[in-house]
Amino acid sequence: MKYKTKSNFQNHPYHLVSPSPWPIYTSTALFTVTTTGVLSMHGFFFVGYLFFIALFNLIASMTLWFRDVISEGTKYNILYLNFKSYILKTTKVISKEDINQALINRKIIYKNISKDQLDYYLGGLLEGDGHISIPALGNTTLNRILNPRIVFTSHINNIQLYAYIQSQLGGIGRFQCNSNIIRYIIGDIKGIELIIKLLHNKLRTPKNLTFNKLIKFINEKYNFSFKESKLDKSNLLNNSWFTGFVEADGNFYIKIIESKSKSETRKISVSENISIRFRLDQRLYDKSTCSTMLPIMEEITKCFSCNLSEYKTLKSGQILSVSITSIDKLKIIIEYFNIYNLLGIKYNDFIDWKEVYQMFIDKKHLTIEGKEKIKLIKSNMNNKRIL
Repeated sequence: MKYKTKSNFQNHPYHLVSPSPWPIYTSTALFTVTTTGVLSMHGFFFVGYLFFIALFNLIASMTLWFRDVISEGTKYNILYLNFKSYILKTTKVISKEDINQALINRKIIYKNISKDQLDYYLGGLLEGDGHISIPALGNTTLNRILNPRIVFTSHINNIQLYAYIQSQLGGIGRFQCNSNIIRYIIGDIKGIELIIKLLHNKLRTPKNLTFNKLIKFINEKYNFSFKESKLDKSNLLNNSWFTGFVEADGNFYIKIIESKSKSETRKISVSENISIRFRLDQRLYDKSTCSTMLPIMEEITKCFSCNLSEYKTLKSGQILSVSITSIDKLKIIIEYFNIYNLLGIKYNDFIDWKEVYQMFIDKKHLTIEGKEKIKLIKSNMNNKRIL
């Protein structure tokens, strides 16, 4: 194994620098400089030449040592990965009491879902905010059996949603919390088997490729006989798949532009404007399969007769974005979610957003009272939501 390849494998959870010859080389050079310097001061012949040779070696060794320090420091990704690994190990398990309390609180506000739509909803949620982890076949060096994991990730405010999902799935899975992030993890074999049965032929994105790898893994390791899952080609507005997908990546926006008069720095005045928008963003490429998400995003644009745009971010790379602002097309969005309800905290955003939509229909957004009410509603939506 080449050194470059071997260095990618680490036997410990911490970052340690590689063995370096420069400390002992520099120490030797420094000792030689000191010795020859003292001898030259006492009048020994030809020691001056040795002093300058030792001084050159000292400067060279310090320079090369400093070069290696800089090179090691630029490998920040190694430090980041180990730090990230450390953070994941400090996640906290959410108690059953907290889950039960979240489930009780949820019944007061949120809608439920019929059993015939739960599988479609979970499919959309998994493809938007989920991850399928598949280990290698066989046991580990400690003779532990590694099972695959299906992980749903969301904000901690959505604990009520995942408590409800767990209750609908018969109590399978467990919860972890890290800062403001919650993870619903299904890793036991019975839970994996149930998820495969529910989501079989219900997925629409490249995650179906990973899902089929999961099926193959389960079949080989536990002698199941699940067939390969095919992409769902049905109309996405005829079931709850789109609801789950929006629950993960969709947003209901209200945009308010305050009026601004002319000034020395502003050549033209800006009039007050209020607009509403539905937006759905998704990475151009699925991380686990490196496959494009373009087909499903184009299908969504066809359903709502809107345009698909693309932009780039430093964190996520290329992003595909569906944006709808037309009142007539937003009506289709509202009619869909009135039938296939959102189940998480995004449901509250939809209710508030729908109220503002109705104010647009009634022209109340043009009145002073209406504008103030819209501003109040916007102040408690999306990232600013309290309840």
